[in-house]
Amino acid sequence: MYAMQYEITLPADYDMTTIRERVAARAHVLDDRAGLGLKAYVIRERGVDGSPVNQYAPFYLWDGVGAMGEFLVGGGGFQGIVASFGRPAVHHWTGIACQAGPARSAAPRAASRLLTPMPADADPATVVADALAGLDELAGRAGAHTTALAFDPRHWQLLRFTLWEHSVPPGEDERAERYEVLHLSHPHLTELPEGRHW
Repeated sequence: MYAMQYEITLPADYDMTTIRERVAARAHVLDDRAGLGLKAYVIRERGVDGSPVNQYAPFYLWDGVGAMGEFLVGGGGFQGIVASFGRPAVHHWTGIACQAGPARSAAPRAASRLLTPMPADADPATVVADALAGLDELAGRAGAHTTALAFDPRHWQLLRFTLWEHSVPPGEDERAERYEVLHLSHPHLTELPEGRHW
């Protein structure tokens, strides 16, 4: 599993209705995409849930790096983003675990993302073990749809991304960024292995 996200930060006075309409018109094209576990069409809106910015920031879980690469550089869909917004930096993480929550059958409306640096003096295996324990707890919470844990070995950073049925619940880490989910394409979500990916 590979996690991927790009962030398109928009002007402070940008009308986010434009992004909502874009997603409503185009999101269905990935509803049956080969190799795609999920794509969450997520936004942050300035002044909502503590966001300082307007941002379109789709998040993906791929079942293999080939499908991800074909999407980005093989004419597989990313060219629409480049044509509309220019070429954003694409962040990607190697998957550690993915868990279904009790709300997996619902359409998620919110998401949270927590990025955590792995301290240079810490044992990565211990850091990941602790994060996996937290992931198990989070996945069992009411309203959780899907939660994933991944890491970036270049910057030694952990990513935890969770989809929620209604809203990000009280008790989620206050450092986590909060998103609104406009649409979820999930053609092969059930094919991603549950639990740890090694």
